[in-house]
Amino acid sequence: MTSHYKKIATELSITEKQVSTTAALLDEGATVPFISRYRKEMTGSLDEVRVAAIRDRVLQLRELDKRRDAILKSLTEMGKLTPELEKLVNEAETMVALEDIYLPYRPKRKTRAIAAREKGLQPLADLILAQTRIDPEEEAAKFIDEEKGVASAEEALAGARDIIAEYISEHAETRAKMRQLFLTKGTFQSKVITGKEEAGIKYKDYFDWSEPVKTAPSHRVLAMRRGEKEEILWLDIQPPEDDAISLLEQQFVTAYNAASQQVKLAITDGYKRLLKPSMETEIRLFTKKSADEEAIRVFAENARQLLMSAPLGQKRIMAIDPGFRTGCKVVCLDEQGKLLEYTAIFPHTGAGNAKEAEKTTRHIFEKYNIEAIAIGNGTAGRETELFVRHLNLPGATIVMVNESGASIYSASEAAREEFPDKDVTVRGAVSIGRRLMDPLAELVKIDPKSIGVGQYQHDVDQNKLQTSLDDTVISCVNAVGVELNTASKQILAYVSGLGPQLAQNIVDHRNANGAFKRRDQLKKVARLGDKAFEQAAGFLRINGAENPLDASAVHPERYALVEQMAKDIKCSVKDLMSDSQLRKSIPLQKYVSETVGLPTLNDIMAELAKPGRDPREQFEAFSFTEGVNEIGDLKIGMKLPGIVTNITNFGAFVDIGVHQDGLVHLSQITNRFIKDPNEVLKVHQNVEVTVTEVDVNRKRISLSMKANEPRQQPQQRPQYKPVHNQPKRQQEQPETDMALKLAALKGKFK
Repeated sequence: MTSHYKKIATELSITEKQVSTTAALLDEGATVPFISRYRKEMTGSLDEVRVAAIRDRVLQLRELDKRRDAILKSLTEMGKLTPELEKLVNEAETMVALEDIYLPYRPKRKTRAIAAREKGLQPLADLILAQTRIDPEEEAAKFIDEEKGVASAEEALAGARDIIAEYISEHAETRAKMRQLFLTKGTFQSKVITGKEEAGIKYKDYFDWSEPVKTAPSHRVLAMRRGEKEEILWLDIQPPEDDAISLLEQQFVTAYNAASQQVKLAITDGYKRLLKPSMETEIRLFTKKSADEEAIRVFAENARQLLMSAPLGQKRIMAIDPGFRTGCKVVCLDEQGKLLEYTAIFPHTGAGNAKEAEKTTRHIFEKYNIEAIAIGNGTAGRETELFVRHLNLPGATIVMVNESGASIYSASEAAREEFPDKDVTVRGAVSIGRRLMDPLAELVKIDPKSIGVGQYQHDVDQNKLQTSLDDTVISCVNAVGVELNTASKQILAYVSGLGPQLAQNIVDHRNANGAFKRRDQLKKVARLGDKAFEQAAGFLRINGAENPLDASAVHPERYALVEQMAKDIKCSVKDLMSDSQLRKSIPLQKYVSETVGLPTLNDIMAELAKPGRDPREQFEAFSFTEGVNEIGDLKIGMKLPGIVTNITNFGAFVDIGVHQDGLVHLSQITNRFIKDPNEVLKVHQNVEVTVTEVDVNRKRISLSMKANEPRQQPQQRPQYKPVHNQPKRQQEQPETDMALKLAALKGKFK
């Protein structure tokens, strides 16, 4: 394993000791957030990005070792393992190289080459491949044997060529070169299947499309694959055939004679029948994996930005799930998100109903001293917003809330458990209100794949997507911290060291024994042992606790240190937290020890200054342009406020309040060149856009930010065809800086 640590250290540009220490902590059950936050002295202050990269790379190399051992065992059992072959297997650095070495020995179904060997034609194949001055037909005649099924010299030559073709197609060095050719000179070629033009209109861009493998962006790779899967498109991947054949001839044709002509025939057959299909399968898998990784990175980054959206905070909220014919479901929530009352109003179904709706809304607004009103952005959202704004309710903040996934939550087990006697519309409205109050706490209850961000998330490797999303949610939850006495079991489950069962046990203990007064009371929770307490305690907050440190991110293992600091300057811990002059008087160097260094001491001082500080931005109210409610209200040149709802590789989707997101193509985001919209934008960002194109029939809106961009911005990339705008909640959607860095680090492992 030491050699692996050295390799990882080189790849990540860190020391071998940092890698080995981090790996040891991970093996002991420590989590990524815990290691990066509370074990800085041990890891040399590695952040979450590098800790996660070490974790993933160690797992990858361990899998490689397991496969290496299995191959060596198989070769030994077959009696094929030679010292030379063993050396090749042990030196293989990737799974692809390892499988190439093993391929000629791998048990397989009966092939034409195997059949030829059974007919005794291996010596003839060896003789031809040697390419000496022989007469192939004369030599082949010596192998005619009707009992073995060789009736003629031509049949013998055909069998020998089959053996040569398979040898070439399984040659490890050849496969590596051919793989490189496919990657550098290969092209994707897609064509519409005859008769599928009308059914596959959304794939029109790919009806006759050709694009280099090496530059094809992930969203187009996934789009072509989806079109092929839906039997709309025919898809092929190959390099120029002449280049492929030439590469093989340079490697295997060593003379110019009759035997060489037989080798050339075998090369052409072997490439078309064996090597090309094999390489195409590999490149399909490779490009799918690369496209998946990029799509997952985009999805995880969008999910993080959405989860880390600014919270309104603890306010009394009226939440409205809008509708036309079925009315609007209205709920009132207290500062902790508890449901106080619910009703339905019908402001859009006639004058009488509208008057009654106005009366009801004013009554419950005053009854509960409502401070903010959250309105879902789905059907009838803008109309309902207009209705509420025209009521001129005093002091009310009115906010349109993205309701993507609210219906998923309302029908979920979590919602049924929380509101067993309420229907799905009430649950959905509660979710809308709580999203405004604290997006993170509410969105963790929903499958991240359903929250309306991403790029082709249903087409990618679902296991890898889930792992990435779990990492993202865990990172967000632990970065913000969790209030122990009010947190749902869903958000507790993402706290470092807990998980679903311990989260449930905490809630059960809280319900049975009342609120936690001290962090160390967690040790009384069923099955929550010392290890889980160590991992979780620093991320759990108890506001108003007996010990003020329990409301901070200072880990309980450092309480004694903080108490000593306070004692040394003759004050209390509470005084230390409230008086900056007292904190400045502490000589930190005095408290450096073998286990506590300046990184941890600086973290402690920062926490004492702002205990339990929320890293999320401050909430800003937003409103759409009044009078622009439908796509038909749009005019070219209009400047409108909008909210970024989704970021893809090719641009950003922006909600401008017309029930249809518009696309700001990558080329229209800024006047300078950028490779990634995330360089400029983030999900939930308020922006100003200009309408550049409107297609009412096809429900497409094109937008630009160029004339509206703030002064500074970062550099240029080839422009790709924009993908069609898609309806809200039906976008085919292809972590903070952390995810971008992690993606870059993973790129080094390929």
